[in-house]
Amino acid sequence: MHMQLLHDNKVVIFDRTDFGRSNLTLPYGQTCRLNDELVHPDCTAHSILYDVPSNSFRPLSVQTNVWCSSGAVDPTGTLVQTGGYHAGDHKIRLFTPCTGNDHDDEASCDWVELERNLSVQRWYSSNHILPDGNIIIVGGRRAYSYEFYPRNPIGSTSNVRLFNLSFLVETNDYMEENNLYPFLHVLPDGNLFIFANQRSILFDYVHGKVLRHYPIMPGEKRSYPSTGSSVLLPIRENIVNTINSTVAPHVEVMVCGGARGGSFAYAERGVYVAAARSCGRMVVNSVNPLWVMEKMPLRRVMLDMILLPNGDVLMINGAARGTAGWENAVEPVLNPVLYEPRKHLFRVLNPTKRPRMYHSSATLLPDGRILVGGSNPHVSYEFKGVSYPTDLSLESFSPPYMDERYAYFRPLITSLDEEVVTYGHIFR
Repeated sequence: MHMQLLHDNKVVIFDRTDFGRSNLTLPYGQTCRLNDELVHPDCTAHSILYDVPSNSFRPLSVQTNVWCSSGAVDPTGTLVQTGGYHAGDHKIRLFTPCTGNDHDDEASCDWVELERNLSVQRWYSSNHILPDGNIIIVGGRRAYSYEFYPRNPIGSTSNVRLFNLSFLVETNDYMEENNLYPFLHVLPDGNLFIFANQRSILFDYVHGKVLRHYPIMPGEKRSYPSTGSSVLLPIRENIVNTINSTVAPHVEVMVCGGARGGSFAYAERGVYVAAARSCGRMVVNSVNPLWVMEKMPLRRVMLDMILLPNGDVLMINGAARGTAGWENAVEPVLNPVLYEPRKHLFRVLNPTKRPRMYHSSATLLPDGRILVGGSNPHVSYEFKGVSYPTDLSLESFSPPYMDERYAYFRPLITSLDEEVVTYGHIFR
């Protein structure tokens, strides 16, 4: 269900814990879960640490339910993972990469649950690292608020921990709750772009002020369960004054895919509505921002959009009909799509053979490949007798730039002579 790349080239992967035993037994000495709703105790692993170079993994102990939780990596490289379901809905969990290379250190590196809890339950919320190193946690089911970890942002004078956000009430569809997992992007000016359902705002989280309401995005709904995806496109500078050649950043958000309103209710009755085929781009720091709509070559809901190192956008995973939820989608979309922002060009790539639907994940690896894994549109593990069996596999996808034809042009860091390289620093 979730995966996060860490700075040591390992990926922490984890799944919901309330569907019974997993297929991986915890090693002797690791703590069994005692708060499982189905199994007492549960001595199986619902999280692993995957080592990319060696293609190996080891089981981890996550103690409370991380179903549809959220997280972000803090400045030290620790994954701060929050919320979830039932016993996990208020929890704050940390996973810190191992510091050494010896076996004992590796074996002791595991999830840690803090005594401190979130202010309210967070299920389907979104997290984002902020410029001052704090993490903002926004929304969730019946949670029309935000809070910070570990502390309120620099510049805030409030001593309270929980802040209401009326935007989340205004965007809520009470039949389908299409404002869950809102899209968050920190902009160069330090403010936060928040998108939910079809609407978006520019938000000053330090002072709790909405600075701007953007136009409604045309077409389908985009937030869970009408699950689309979003990226902040590569920021480039524009000359805004030709006399003195002053420049300003060109900051553009892209949102793609989703489902029509009512799709969830239809899917619950076995009727699968065609997913969205539209994408929208908007320059969010423009004087007059407008959504510029484009058409994807394939319909998609529950897609993952990944910004690639060359500035292109990869769209992978998902379905062509239905919406997120148990048994709520059909027609898996097997072809990844590559989008070139400067050319406004979509390109359909060769298909995979594995459906990656509800509860699948994808992430960019340091070597340029995409790690893709999971898929389970069922309430429990279903490995046979269903149209889309539970898939516990991992696979890698290589974008076109990984082709051997381009190996000669691919930059390599051959040595640094122990030089410390910082952001914006030129090295040779």
